[in-house]
Amino acid sequence: MMRIVFDLGLFGLFTATISAVLALAGLLRFLRQGQAPASVPFAPPVSLLKPLDGAEPNLEAHIESFFSQNYSNFEVLFCARSATDPGLEAARRVAARYPHIPAQFLSTGEQTYINAKVSSLELMDAAARHDIFIVSDSDVRVAPNYITEVVAPFADERVGAVTCLYRGVADRGLWSKLEAAGMSVEMTAGVLTANLLEGMKFALGPTMAVRRGCVQQMGGFGVLGPYCSDDFLLGAHVAAQGKAVVLSHHVIDHIILNLSFTASLRHQTRWMKSTRFSRPLGHLGTALTFSVPFGLLACAAALAMHRPVIGLSLLAYSIVNRMMLAALVGSLAVHERHTLRTIVLYPVRDFLGFCCWVASYFGSTILWRGRRYRLSRGGLMHPVGPHATDEQEHALTT
Repeated sequence: MMRIVFDLGLFGLFTATISAVLALAGLLRFLRQGQAPASVPFAPPVSLLKPLDGAEPNLEAHIESFFSQNYSNFEVLFCARSATDPGLEAARRVAARYPHIPAQFLSTGEQTYINAKVSSLELMDAAARHDIFIVSDSDVRVAPNYITEVVAPFADERVGAVTCLYRGVADRGLWSKLEAAGMSVEMTAGVLTANLLEGMKFALGPTMAVRRGCVQQMGGFGVLGPYCSDDFLLGAHVAAQGKAVVLSHHVIDHIILNLSFTASLRHQTRWMKSTRFSRPLGHLGTALTFSVPFGLLACAAALAMHRPVIGLSLLAYSIVNRMMLAALVGSLAVHERHTLRTIVLYPVRDFLGFCCWVASYFGSTILWRGRRYRLSRGGLMHPVGPHATDEQEHALTT
């Protein structure tokens, strides 16, 4: 029996190694491609679309980074469910400091779709003045050259959408720093591998830039309304039109808002449940990309077979494997500002990521923005009740 467990651990270490090699090959290809400067200045007018839902820590500073752009021709549209939403109030205060930048503040009232973000996107689409949209989440922060670099690939008419890698940013709290390490390394490694093997056929929520024509061709933002993974589907629709989805070399900051262990675990498990229903086979195969869980398994089996040197060596290998991946992906792909911290924490995050993966197969219910939903095939969302309390949220995701 222990021999079978040991062999399973070895197999997992082998597949994790192959996964890491593919990620590094994807990284090398990404770095070689670079982002060539436009031969002629390319600065089309741009509409920034910012869905909002309530107040968040440092929201004004995050919003202000979108106004502080080295770009001459853009507008910013904000939308929430209510005209008195605290997020909209924060946006109005920031916009007042930049009167030269056109801004609109919209509200949907009762949401049209289960995915409230899509209700906002549809309304902003109708109000936007320009034909290149950049959609971004509320919990991201960008550099002054953000718009310039994100729109650059659109100089090629074959490009229909552009998306960005992102690094997790956590200033305090161990659990938030572990989640940040997962964003910077695990998520990025997966994206680089996908880009290597089949090209970009999806977008990433923190930044989704898209041509208005591509949105119209897919039937409008409303087609995303019943789904949880609107970012994945938007990129998939654009790719299905024969347009390229480009992975920009501009990296943005994704701010971690979950400071406690339970909040962080809930958030990561919800995301993995969404992936489980949106891409079931790919999500199943994700289990074979983790290293530390299989190192622990092989070590435990080897110790039971009285082979401590082999067991501890395999465990050490699994940890070093993750540390090397974190060092290369973190520093070269997303330009981690705390590379050493990420290298040290990532083996722990690898184990926790596996735990979240296992948890994603327990039940089909998630809690998102205070509302409970049941997921079904393709990532369809079905409401299952009114607003949930914190206690109910904890019960749903633990």
